[in-house]
Amino acid sequence: MIAEINSSGKPLSGKRILITRAREQADDMVRALTDLGAEVINIPTIEINPPQSFQPLDRALVRANTYHWLILTSVNGVRAMAKRAEKNEVDLGLLRTLKIAAIGPATADEIRLLGLKPELVPDEYVAESVVAALKGKVFGKKVLLVRAKVARDVIPDSLRAAGAEVDVVEAYETGLPVNSIAKIKALLAAGEERPDVITFTSPSTVKNFITALGQGASPKTVLEGIVLASIGPVTTASMLENGLRADVVAKEYTAIGLVESLKEYFVARK
Repeated sequence: MIAEINSSGKPLSGKRILITRAREQADDMVRALTDLGAEVINIPTIEINPPQSFQPLDRALVRANTYHWLILTSVNGVRAMAKRAEKNEVDLGLLRTLKIAAIGPATADEIRLLGLKPELVPDEYVAESVVAALKGKVFGKKVLLVRAKVARDVIPDSLRAAGAEVDVVEAYETGLPVNSIAKIKALLAAGEERPDVITFTSPSTVKNFITALGQGASPKTVLEGIVLASIGPVTTASMLENGLRADVVAKEYTAIGLVESLKEYFVARK
């Protein structure tokens, strides 16, 4: 999907920006970029799929009132949890007895839509900040962590070391959309139509992008001249591990924070 507007004089005028975020989560970012004059190309390198089994999540929801803390690390996790609660006729009101931690403002907003109140949203939207805020509060407590199938173990490992009993349940898993592979290869081979910027919003978008490039492709060569932008330090680390540099890193680790940092980057170079 390419969105174009009359963008003369705007900070990102004339910039073609590739968004690799999951399509259902990209709308706010698309709007923010087009408002700044960018031409947006939306080719997701990530899609949200059900886990192999919902049984662990379903069992946890049924006995939700046995936990002291609930940790939610993404909007996708909140939505999956809500759908499973509805399907199993579990009253989400049971979760009001828990203290809820959200990894960032978007996740917190999604929690509020369910009529629940996040007790804790860390100042920096990374797992390490969740741990720092919780490790003195969870000794002897039961903690439920709802997350993706593939995720770093910083939260469960650190909280267990702090004396908590932590149950980790998968709410979803991510994959690479098959039709995105050909689209990415064609875009990067398009000469003057190549993107000026590629944005990455999670380690999965990075790893799947590398997969889409194909074996034997040199990221440094293929992406020469393209600005690579990261939503935050965890994504940046994944980029570096996969041979990608991070030219722009969001100061606030959100999609809109990434847009703002891109604006500042290009304004400073005019």
